[in-house]
Amino acid sequence: MKTYWQNYIDGTWVDGGAGRIDVINPGTGQKIAEHALADAADVDRAVMAAQRVHQSGVLSDLRPVDRGRMVQAMGRYLLDHIEELAEVLTLEQGKPLWESRIEIEGAARYFEYYGNQAETVEGRSIPLGKDYFDFTTYEPFGVSAQIIPWNYPVEMTARSLSAALATGNTCVIKTPELTPLSNAWFANAAEAVGLPKGTVNILCGLGQEAGAALSGHPGVNQIVFTGSVPTGVAIATAAARNVVPCVLELGGKSAAIVHDDADLAAFENDVRWGIYFNAGQVCSAMSRVIVHESVHDELVERMVGVAKSLEVKPGIEQTEFAATMGAMVSEGQRDRAAGMVSAAQGQGAQVATGGRKMNIPGAFLEPTILTGVTPDMTIANEEVFGPVLCVLKFSSDEDALRIANGTPYGLVGGVFTRDLDRATSATRRIRAGQVFVNEWYAGGVETPFGGYGKSGYGREKGREALWNYVQTKNVAIRLKG
Repeated sequence: MKTYWQNYIDGTWVDGGAGRIDVINPGTGQKIAEHALADAADVDRAVMAAQRVHQSGVLSDLRPVDRGRMVQAMGRYLLDHIEELAEVLTLEQGKPLWESRIEIEGAARYFEYYGNQAETVEGRSIPLGKDYFDFTTYEPFGVSAQIIPWNYPVEMTARSLSAALATGNTCVIKTPELTPLSNAWFANAAEAVGLPKGTVNILCGLGQEAGAALSGHPGVNQIVFTGSVPTGVAIATAAARNVVPCVLELGGKSAAIVHDDADLAAFENDVRWGIYFNAGQVCSAMSRVIVHESVHDELVERMVGVAKSLEVKPGIEQTEFAATMGAMVSEGQRDRAAGMVSAAQGQGAQVATGGRKMNIPGAFLEPTILTGVTPDMTIANEEVFGPVLCVLKFSSDEDALRIANGTPYGLVGGVFTRDLDRATSATRRIRAGQVFVNEWYAGGVETPFGGYGKSGYGREKGREALWNYVQTKNVAIRLKG
């Protein structure tokens, strides 16, 4: 582990105009490194470098298959360095080492998928009669600004970077202050595959300085942001002043409706992955379970068993797949989650298990399940972003859907039942951009992802994501008769 990490601008590793920031291992609470901290001038240099490359045409003029091969090679670079990258990711973010490997494999999959898609972005011919030849083409926006969250710093960067490069855009990436180290491998990958200097720029900076400078920069042509609603609103406002399109993924309070005919034993696995993977720090986490009153007690007992089975300890000690959970990303995030649990108890919820900070060094919170939660409680409406599951009861299908749709969010939802008609009806009526039936997190890189309501707008993943990075040009030619 290096003690000091720099930003990457125009193909060069550089210091930051705002000094340095400490990077803390949430598994121990100890400082592991310092990272260069970018200021507005650093952001400007990065945007200008990306703009220069775009305007030169060196990337966008490539035959798409050749550009796609370079994108695919970046994914292979991540896999070739998976062990060293996983260790750094675990040390800065807190997740188990085996979870870090899964994240890196997922990141590589984005480069594979969008590298393959590069040569499929095709226009169409529009018939206007014999005197005209009319067609459409797709062109990259230019400079894509990508503001990355701390919960999946490798996978979320890969998700936007791969699609942007595949469509011929250049990129400026602002890494999260809490987890900035692992993004260095994208710079290394860009160099290794031969991307021109300035194509990929990576810098760490505070949101109110570097983030604001990037989202409001007149040289930026498109913005991708994953994070909180207030920050998303600020970014969209800054972008609107320059009339720049955004993709915003702003979290959720996603609900799983569990009917009385659901396979409760199988649902235990959904609880394990849905709320305790990455210590619940997942925008699409299964943070609410809305269960039929007739099976409520049995399901709670099963879910408590899952929570209690998890061994919670520093992620670097969790080398192999197992029933384990790591630290949250910081003590501040842990304390916020614990405070929301305490507030929920004050409103009448009961702690079935967990709910407390652990008496060990690091940002650890016990895997938690709250029962007696009602739709009017704060914790039933606001995102905890931690290993905290709320359980609500319902008596009728209408009641379940009303509760599920009762928050301002609409990222994902789920329905668990053996009744196909009931499941199909629910998928139409749940207000969410993605609905899972009988398996939380069903799908993959190929399936579009994005929200309704305050969960944001635009779609990532799948072919739908490609259209975020291109604009349509129409060419109409008058032919001589």
